[in-house]
Amino acid sequence: MLSLGSGAVLNYFESRPQIDAFFKDKVGQEQIDDLEKRLIDTGRISKIKFISKDEALKIYKERNKDDPSLTELVTAEILPPSFQISTKAVTDQATIASTLEGEDIVDKVIFREDLVKTLTSWTNAIRNGGLVMVIFLIITSVLITLIVISLNISLHKDEIETMRLVGATEGYIRTPFVLEGVFYGFIAAFFATFVVWLGIYWLTPFLQKFLSDVPIFPIDQMIFVYLLLGEITAGIVIGALGSYIATRKYLRV
Repeated sequence: MLSLGSGAVLNYFESRPQIDAFFKDKVGQEQIDDLEKRLIDTGRISKIKFISKDEALKIYKERNKDDPSLTELVTAEILPPSFQISTKAVTDQATIASTLEGEDIVDKVIFREDLVKTLTSWTNAIRNGGLVMVIFLIITSVLITLIVISLNISLHKDEIETMRLVGATEGYIRTPFVLEGVFYGFIAAFFATFVVWLGIYWLTPFLQKFLSDVPIFPIDQMIFVYLLLGEITAGIVIGALGSYIATRKYLRV
């Protein structure tokens, strides 16, 4: 869920205009169109919008409508045309900004480099940390299942020995314990998914306020259904694996 959430936040910022490129005065439209084509041809651009002088004036007046003193002397002629650019990946922003800075027709490039670096580092840390935690918990789950099943086997060693004496196969002896591990994984999946759902439900008001501009909430409830199905599959596999290892080790003795 952390990975999905961080990915959604990253995708939101990637879809916003991230680079503003302001052109010099008296730049021809052909030059602007040529630069736009070359930028699109890089394959790094997801969206590019040309802002004319008149559109720039409308945007300026809208942003400063509460302070008429800032707009009464401003005309379209003194505002430069510009590009608003979104890249397909956050890591592409530095490359595109560097390309724009090297263009003669571009007067100024505004690139929120600090925000990009911070966002990327946080996202990568969450994803990498989540991966390490998942691997750690999988190993822990297998070991716990192995220990529990091994203890259960030791409590039934007399029955197992009797079954061996009457000719029971290893598969016949092993099956109840493997099913027990599967049952543990199945129950754990429901419990884990419920805890995650409850935690997100409890944190939603805070997260909605903190991420007010990011359209993540309300979360589609189908996500928890998919999460439950994934947890059940993982739980069954982990439970069966731990049980199989435990029984295989005992039946070899």
